[in-house]
Amino acid sequence: MSRPKPFPAGVSAYRDRHGKMRTRFRRKGQLPYSFKAAPFSADWWAEYQACTDGTAAPRIQPGAARIALGTIADLISRYYRSADWQGPNDRTRHSFRLVIDRFNAQLGDVAVAEFTYEHASALMATMATRPNAANKLRKLLARVWDEGLRIGLVDRINPWRLVKPFKVKGSYHTWTEEEIGRFIARWPVGTREYLALALMLNTAQRRSDAIRLGPQHVRDGRLVFTQRKTGKALSLPILPELQAAMAACPSGHLTFLVTEHGSAFTDAGFGNWFADKCRAAGVPGRAHGLRKAAAKRLAEKGATNQELKSWTGHSRDEEVALYVAAASQRRLADSAAEKLAKDRTAVGEPKAQILANLPQVTGKKS
Repeated sequence: MSRPKPFPAGVSAYRDRHGKMRTRFRRKGQLPYSFKAAPFSADWWAEYQACTDGTAAPRIQPGAARIALGTIADLISRYYRSADWQGPNDRTRHSFRLVIDRFNAQLGDVAVAEFTYEHASALMATMATRPNAANKLRKLLARVWDEGLRIGLVDRINPWRLVKPFKVKGSYHTWTEEEIGRFIARWPVGTREYLALALMLNTAQRRSDAIRLGPQHVRDGRLVFTQRKTGKALSLPILPELQAAMAACPSGHLTFLVTEHGSAFTDAGFGNWFADKCRAAGVPGRAHGLRKAAAKRLAEKGATNQELKSWTGHSRDEEVALYVAAASQRRLADSAAEKLAKDRTAVGEPKAQILANLPQVTGKKS
């Protein structure tokens, strides 16, 4: 009889109130965490990693009980206990916390009532050379101050809602069809590189989901999975291009994409690997740009906002409206061109021909 597999450091088993065996993480200086996935599964190990890096089991902040009431630190601590903060998943909250805590370390002792639009605007101005970071800070702090309005800690208009975000171009380059063709010419069908491109281009998913897809997600000719970032369940038809790519490059593992050592990719590892392959193919694109290219393709084929969201997993119309608007503009321009082509006088015929077509007027000279 084999001995039970030992748990890693900080993990122990217990029975919940229903008598079900569960596992939890406990470490000095961190909040406890109860695992949701089955022990030693891939998702369970992901939870354990999130515990060890302080994402799922946040570190206890020394002196948290001594935060002065009415300060920005007080507002932020209340926000971390709000329903709005519980909405995003652990990975997203971790990235958000890094931004908010950095702001808190600088201005946490300032009274909320003394922080005005002028302060918010001045802080944004200091970040003008980093517009994306500034816009992210503004967006997150606007949510923090919204919570302050709801609980009565803020008694005026949210200053962050008054500050305009910087206008920036998309941070990720959207692949063009020419670039896609150039990549395929360098990495044809049968290579892992082509499979990676086909997965993202034919599912419109983030790299964090594309690298987790595998045979276990295939059901009746569809990919059925839950997005890691949003928790949204999707069921997408497997397009012929993707089916051919998977058949030409079988991995024999739980994921379609594997490293050269036969193991699953990490998010960062895949990003770096794919970036190297893009450079080798002479294309400027990166992994996320393929998600945007996939959305662009759908929009150009006439997909509506709702149809686009059913593929990408976006929740709000404004997140996909730009793709639809750009595609609609192109179709409308082509339609207008066809109408103009049917009536050449609308775009200017030779003057002599126009005059010749005018009715002839006869009469005596005065």
